[in-house]
Amino acid sequence: MFDNIGLNVPCEEVAGVDLLAEIPARLSRQSETTFYNGNTVITGFLGVMKIRVTSQAVKVVESSLCKWYLGDNFQALSRGDTKRAIEKLSDLLHLPMDRAAVTRIDVAQNFIMRHEKDVYFNHLGSLQYYQRLQQNNGLYYSNDCKTLLFYEKVHEQTDKGQAIPELYRAKTCLRYEQRYKKRLLQTFNLPELRAAMLYEPKFYCGLIDRWRGEYEKIKKLNDIQINYSMIKTKKDQANQAILFYVKQRGGEMAVLNEIREAYKTGDLTKKQAHDLRQQIEEACKCEQFTSTSEVIQELDKKVKEAARFYL
Repeated sequence: MFDNIGLNVPCEEVAGVDLLAEIPARLSRQSETTFYNGNTVITGFLGVMKIRVTSQAVKVVESSLCKWYLGDNFQALSRGDTKRAIEKLSDLLHLPMDRAAVTRIDVAQNFIMRHEKDVYFNHLGSLQYYQRLQQNNGLYYSNDCKTLLFYEKVHEQTDKGQAIPELYRAKTCLRYEQRYKKRLLQTFNLPELRAAMLYEPKFYCGLIDRWRGEYEKIKKLNDIQINYSMIKTKKDQANQAILFYVKQRGGEMAVLNEIREAYKTGDLTKKQAHDLRQQIEEACKCEQFTSTSEVIQELDKKVKEAARFYL
């Protein structure tokens, strides 16, 4: 389940080793930069793994451990694979990479889905404490410490000119990814986070549980049913009219975004915007005129199965 990682081996972990003299010889495609203060940085590659070397540390610069070890990141890197990948990295660099400090972790899985990506994006609503941003090929949920991301993996690989495994060709491959890039120690409430911990059962299972848990906290948007035969009261009629408007405008998130923009531009007061959002959200939760989407049921099942398998 791991993809991109960041690792840092400080010189204190390899006492007596001249990092700049020894490590670059094990890398390809090297480039060297010397700064005005005399410090030198040598950047090179170990396969697709980007390595940065200074006199003070060796860093794996946010590279895909999965792609480096398995050959692509359509596959999922298991806990055992992670251990073997770190051991291989240690052997090739002649460094104790299991002792490296972890500076970034991406937890991800790919799913072959029945529909186009936008169908799923349109049913994934807000997430508390995150900012939601939908772009052409991705749906982002971001805060100061981490990012949740849904995107179409085949499209991304095609844009990069990279090969698509036969299993995924001409299919919708939806990727759900959770990225930890800042304040990892605070996020996980740990005094230190070493690479060896990535394949310890407790920490690994905890990460998978977080990956699934954050998905489950996302507000899932129901399908709207326009059915006038079910209208019995004025309230029913009002909810049906709101839902008809919501459907015409492109769905609940589209209307909520319109209200948010109207507030930002001063067309609505704070109270007016709150009242309108509340009215839309209440109508969209009305069980009489809405139902759980089959596309969400499909995605729910995929996420639960992935978490169960890798736990």
